[in-house]
Amino acid sequence: MTAATVLAGDAEALGVAAELAAGFRKDAAERDARRRLPHPELERLSASGLLGVTVPAEFGGADVRTETLAEIFRLLASADASLAQIPQSHFVYVGVLRRQGTREQQEFLFGEVLAGKRFGNAQSEAGTSHVQDIRTRLRRRPDGSYVLDGVKHYSTGALFADWIPVLARADDDNLHVAYVPRDAPGLTVVDDWDGMGQRTTASGTVRLESVPVPAARVVPHHLTFRGPQLHGAAAQLLHAAIDAGIAAGALAEAVEFVRTKSRPWFESVDEGHATAADDPLLIQRFGELAIRVRAADALLVTAARSVDAARADLTEDSAAEASIAVAAAKVTAAEAALEIGSALFEVAGTRSALDSLGLHRHWRDARTHTLHDPARWKVQHIGRYVLNGTRPPRHGLL
Repeated sequence: MTAATVLAGDAEALGVAAELAAGFRKDAAERDARRRLPHPELERLSASGLLGVTVPAEFGGADVRTETLAEIFRLLASADASLAQIPQSHFVYVGVLRRQGTREQQEFLFGEVLAGKRFGNAQSEAGTSHVQDIRTRLRRRPDGSYVLDGVKHYSTGALFADWIPVLARADDDNLHVAYVPRDAPGLTVVDDWDGMGQRTTASGTVRLESVPVPAARVVPHHLTFRGPQLHGAAAQLLHAAIDAGIAAGALAEAVEFVRTKSRPWFESVDEGHATAADDPLLIQRFGELAIRVRAADALLVTAARSVDAARADLTEDSAAEASIAVAAAKVTAAEAALEIGSALFEVAGTRSALDSLGLHRHWRDARTHTLHDPARWKVQHIGRYVLNGTRPPRHGLL
C-alpha cells in the first residue's frame, strides 16, 4: 500500500474529493457493467488521505466539519455510488472509536486510519427477527481475551478492508464492537453480493468461527446509547449524502445526453425548436428535476450543520434536532435519487435505455441504496417531533 497523505483541513479534503470523483466517474459504468471490484480505485482513496479526515486533531487528523464529510460523500457518489458506499462504515466506526475507545485504542487504530488502512463492517445479520436482533456472540475467555462466532451479511467493504469492526453481543448481552484484522484466523469474507444496484460494494457475507480477539480491540458500543448521541445522525447523514450524490450524478448525465445525443420530438421541431435542449417541455422537466437536487443538497447542508452544532453542545434537545434534520435530508435525498434516476430516461429518450450505455445504474443504485432503512419511519418521527415534541429514539438508525 502506498503511504497515505495526511490532509491538513476542510478545503484540502474537498479538493482531493473533487479530483478523485472526476477520476472515478470515467470508468463507473464499465465497473458496474462488469462488476469489476474497485481495488485500484480504493488504493487511490486510501493514498489520498480522505479516510483519515475525521481523526481528531490531537491524534494528527484534520478533524473536518461534518458538512465537509457530507460533501465528500456527495461528490464521490455523484461519480460512483458503489465506491461512495464502501467507506461509509469506515467513518461510522471511526466515530465509534472517538466516542467509546480508550486512549490506547484510539492511538493505535487512529494511527492505522491515518496510514490509509480501511475499516469494513460486519454488522447486519439475515434471518433474525429484525435488524437489531444481533446474535453474533463475543465470549470472554479465562485470560480476559475474547472469541467471536457468528455470520454477518451485507458486509459492505469487508472484502477490501484491513480491519473489520464486528458488532456482537457479549456475555452480558450488551452490544460491543470488536476491531478484527481482515486476515484473523477463523474470519472468512465471502464475495457473494449480487444486488441489482451498487454492484461493486462487495457487500457479501462474513463468517466468524472462533475468531480470537484481544481485549484491547473491543469497544463497549452499548454505552453510546445511554445518553444523547449522534451515532445514528452521523451515519444516516452519509447515507443521505450518497442519495444526494446519485441524484446529482443522474441529472448531470441526463443533461449531457439531451444536449449531445437526444433527437427533438417532431412536434417540437414543427413549433420551431431545432434541438431537444430547446424543447420547452423538456426545459420545464429539467427545471423540476434541478429543484429536487437543490432541495436535497440544501437539506443535506442544513442537517450537517445541525450535527456539528449538536456535537459542540450535546444535549437531549440538540441531539434530537440533529436527528430530525438528518431524517428530513435523507427522505428528500432518497426521493430525489429515485425520481431523477427514473426521469433520466423520460427526458433523454429511447436510446438512453440501451444496456450498453449503463445509464440505468443510477436508478438501480438509488433503488438499492434507499432500501437500507424505510423512509416512512423517518417521516413518522419527523411528524411526532413537530406535532407533539416527541424526541426521536436513540436506536442509532435515525
